[in-house]
Amino acid sequence: MEATSATTVVPTSWLSSLQPKLIPNRLPIPAPSTTTTTSRHQLSTAFRSISCRGSRLYCHKMYVPGFGESPESKAAKYLVSFFTYVALEIVSAQLRAYNREAHAELMEFLDSHPLKDGDEFCAALMRQSSRHKGLALRIIEVRSAYCKMDFEWDNLHRLALKKVSDSNTRLMRDYVSETSHET
Repeated sequence: MEATSATTVVPTSWLSSLQPKLIPNRLPIPAPSTTTTTSRHQLSTAFRSISCRGSRLYCHKMYVPGFGESPESKAAKYLVSFFTYVALEIVSAQLRAYNREAHAELMEFLDSHPLKDGDEFCAALMRQSSRHKGLALRIIEVRSAYCKMDFEWDNLHRLALKKVSDSNTRLMRDYVSETSHET
């Protein structure tokens, strides 16, 4: 049996007698059994190595305290506002080309209602007037279409990884150059 310092490898024979019950967003909890002779140490070791995703024996996810929601959920909220901004730019360019009056009304509304939260912006735009309601519905429609069909999710993942890596490298390089000149 081979073990690494980061994770403990548990023989699958230890896990076969546990009969786990799955609870959403939690590790499996063993069903009570009077015939199980598994020691407390074996159980605690098994639970530490069981993955949050099910049958894999390694858990590589970080616990992020203090969010109240997953970081991915928080990022999704920000992306909704970002997609609203993108949709607003698309609709604005379309209106500028074929309906200057509606474009002027949209820009006037934008001056008095800054786009901080995409949903609040669209809700306020809908309630302004029937003409503004049509603009809000168009923005919502474009936002949905852009998110579903045009946004390059794979490219986002690749770029985010690259930017974090480049940023970390730059910060470390700057720190080393600052501290190496002080001696």
